[in-house]
Amino acid sequence: MRKLILACALSAAAFKPAMADMALATSKNCMACHAVDKKIVGPAYKEVAAKYQGDKAAADKLATKILKGGSGVWGAIPMPANPQVNEADSKKLAAWVLSLK
Repeated sequence: MRKLILACALSAAAFKPAMADMALATSKNCMACHAVDKKIVGPAYKEVAAKYQGDKAAADKLATKILKGGSGVWGAIPMPANPQVNEADSKKLAAWVLSLK
């Protein structure tokens, strides 16, 4: 029984940060153009995570794109800068996106 309770507690602890970052992405209007598992205007976050898997500089690259915008990586539609996001939030969002499998 203790093992079951411990497993549930660990699962909840692991799930909570992911939900908090989903909430952050929603509050900053990221989800207007992106979804976790399907393309909307921009790529699915899981596609982004797969593309940058193993790239040690990926978190910094993505945080910069969140702040300043970017173009050409996922097609012709540019990603505009997000003025609602500060540097700390851009790093949280980038880490969250890269954690998705």
